[in-house]
Amino acid sequence: MLSNIENFDIIAKKHNVRICLLHEGTSNHLVIAELKLKIMFQLKSPVFCILIYFCSIAFSNEIKSSLLPDRDVCGRQEEMRIYGGVEANVGEFPWLVLLKDRDYGFICGGALINTRYVLTAAHCVTEDINLESVRLGEHNVKTDEDCEGDTPGLEYCSDPPVDIEVEEIISHETYDDNDANGYGDIALLRLKEEVNYTTHINPICLPLSVELQNKIYTGKIVVVAGWGKSEKTLGSDVKLKVEVPVESNNDCAKHYKENGLSIAGSQICAGGVKGKDSCQGDSGGPLMYRDLQTEEQNWVCIGVVSYGLQKCGIEHIPGVYTRVTEYTPWILEKLKP
Repeated sequence: MLSNIENFDIIAKKHNVRICLLHEGTSNHLVIAELKLKIMFQLKSPVFCILIYFCSIAFSNEIKSSLLPDRDVCGRQEEMRIYGGVEANVGEFPWLVLLKDRDYGFICGGALINTRYVLTAAHCVTEDINLESVRLGEHNVKTDEDCEGDTPGLEYCSDPPVDIEVEEIISHETYDDNDANGYGDIALLRLKEEVNYTTHINPICLPLSVELQNKIYTGKIVVVAGWGKSEKTLGSDVKLKVEVPVESNNDCAKHYKENGLSIAGSQICAGGVKGKDSCQGDSGGPLMYRDLQTEEQNWVCIGVVSYGLQKCGIEHIPGVYTRVTEYTPWILEKLKP
């Protein structure tokens, strides 16, 4: 039996068309459509080759997206039993990850996106950081088993957390640790072994749909969670959460311009409410939006905590996040089985 490429080559020769940059697995109808265009408009081979190239890239990313969990898996968590307050529930946001440095312990956050990859910030994995492993399924870093509830025998308890070594660090090529603007502050961690999904360990969704890619998030209420600074201590033992509004890039840029910084379209700003912010311990953690338009009401990662002003939670000064919608093609390109 002939392969797709051999079949397309036969068709191409029949119409005096030279196929180049064709990848095995390219969608049949895309290639045939381009052949029809070539015949109809008598396009020259170089133009045809470019068209095939872009079709192949698009199809390649479509294949790569299959490495991410379906929406009936990602961004789901058990219904919470208690609402209000800043401490997250046991089992809430089961995609949250802690990054562990060999010398300094837990230094950053991240988000599990499939069984082998964690999304985090590039500034969390620079050369001077000796990244050892990631921790999944954590709530209180001081205890092995985390429970909530006051009635003996009826407490709700989590499984012990899981530590997995990091196999590969993939930082975005444009990130420059010496540039205070933080452009390209995004990275992927490939884990040494597959993660088993449980009630307390589950991936977050990425904004892959056209609707989420094109959505205007300004004014939306989003959530940041992690083990970062509070106003009282340098770090929290338990997972914390905070709701913050997304601010327009134009308004955000005005605040940071005074500090000699620029906000790019590849960034998103959220916060600006007094006492509510993500702080340094939450670096690399996800900015989370709940997609209420879906039946599952999945949580989606729309940002990665990048930076803010040194003092956290200042009124009218939002935090800066890497905008994930701008980097989904890059993420898909880097994923491998």
